[in-house]
Amino acid sequence: MPTSLNRAVLGFVAAVISVLVFHQGMWGLLHLLGLMPPWYPTHGVPPFGVPLIIDLCFWGGVWGAVFGLVLPWLPNSYPMWVLGLGLGIAAALVGLFIVPLIKGLPIAGGWAVMAFVRSFLINGCWGIGVGLILPLLMRQVQPKPA
Repeated sequence: MPTSLNRAVLGFVAAVISVLVFHQGMWGLLHLLGLMPPWYPTHGVPPFGVPLIIDLCFWGGVWGAVFGLVLPWLPNSYPMWVLGLGLGIAAALVGLFIVPLIKGLPIAGGWAVMAFVRSFLINGCWGIGVGLILPLLMRQVQPKPA
């Protein structure tokens, strides 16, 4: 198992890749169904006007780094993609209930069913992506036998 620092960095990288592929892939599918605005959003977000896709990559990466750090304490009896799905569910719940409180917005998207559907589909796919990508990256940093 890689060191804590390696796991955190690899978790960050895996999560950023997953935002760009899995998260935005589901977002794009929902856009085609008329349920989301166009994917890879570039409008600025406060307070610095950073493009939304960069903001999503950064915060996804932070979640991935934490996932990499706690990985040794997670049950290894489940496939990594299942653990990643748990990560996505946790991110969806925080996005629905905690982030709006911080931003002064209504929690749970005003209790609209589609807010839950979109959040769980997009974040769930992202989490599964982290669970698929992270083991591939971790294999690359395994110590080589002498």
